[in-house]
Amino acid sequence: MSDLRAHALTWADADPARHAFEMDAHAADELASLVAPLLPGAEVPCEDRWRSLRPVTEFLADRYGRWTCGWNWSVGEGDGGGGVVEVWCCSSHSMTTPDATAPLVVEALREWRGWLEDLAQRFATLAPPENTPVTSTDRWYWERACTRLVTLVADRTQAESGWYGHCMQVLRWFLAYNGIDEGEAREIVEGAVGGRFGSWTAPDVLVIDAVSSRFAGGVGEGR
Repeated sequence: MSDLRAHALTWADADPARHAFEMDAHAADELASLVAPLLPGAEVPCEDRWRSLRPVTEFLADRYGRWTCGWNWSVGEGDGGGGVVEVWCCSSHSMTTPDATAPLVVEALREWRGWLEDLAQRFATLAPPENTPVTSTDRWYWERACTRLVTLVADRTQAESGWYGHCMQVLRWFLAYNGIDEGEAREIVEGAVGGRFGSWTAPDVLVIDAVSSRFAGGVGEGR
């Protein structure tokens, strides 16, 4: 499994409905015991710790699916940058001894999974009625969805470094949830955002309105 970047996940990879996952206290302890031997010792230099996590990510992806690649996608400038996971700070600070770090890995995984499940529920709520055309009167479904999802991701990522990368990914995921081809979804989102978001800055109402309008217009052009 070569590409373990959370940024590369599609909705097919991340959709909780496609990838069952249950994690009670007993299962969490068992998973931590399996993860601990894969973790490096405390003597590993800080600059090498991020790379040393690859065996952990590979193990989780093989066991549960590629969606797990986001387990350490932390808020701010940590591992990956611009993510939503708060339990895990970064490899240089969160990694100590294997026995102490393994439960933190499991908790971070559960937090990431919770985010994906929350998104799936929101997608279901925000999706327009089936076969709804994108006309001047009905495009508000898409505008509303974009506005709420941008606001949500900006809040969860704290609009930190690179937050807009995941925001654009979530918008693509929403389009995929609604049956829009991945390539087309990418074009729609890139056309809507178009450099309007920046690191360490949550977009204001006018920016979000402009992006949401272009987003709905992009969907309309493809339907």
